[in-house]
Amino acid sequence: MKRKLTVILLAAVCTIGISACQANNSKPDSAAAATAAASTGSKADYESALAAANKAMKEAKSVDGLWRDTGKILKGAEKAAKAGDYAKATKMAKTAEFQGHMGASQAKSQKNVGTPSWMN
Repeated sequence: MKRKLTVILLAAVCTIGISACQANNSKPDSAAAATAAASTGSKADYESALAAANKAMKEAKSVDGLWRDTGKILKGAEKAAKAGDYAKATKMAKTAEFQGHMGASQAKSQKNVGTPSWMN
């Protein structure tokens, strides 16, 4: 009886584990959209992505959530655009926009967390 229960439990755990791995294997829709937008490589796409990245960075900075490399990525995008590589520039600007949004979200979610009691 105990062995049968162990086998059933093991099978259930394996099934859940495999399902979780398959669910994490796909890109989120926003990442797929960013990849599709970055692949066009037009100046207009780059300018739109640059404006969105600047807006996201401004939001992140306003809540003290700007990530360290976001500005560096945006400067790289501007450099690529000056060289005429708008596909690369757009992709980098989209990355900077994503980091801006995520930095702002992280800062907002961590605002009132405080120091853990075990550190006092």
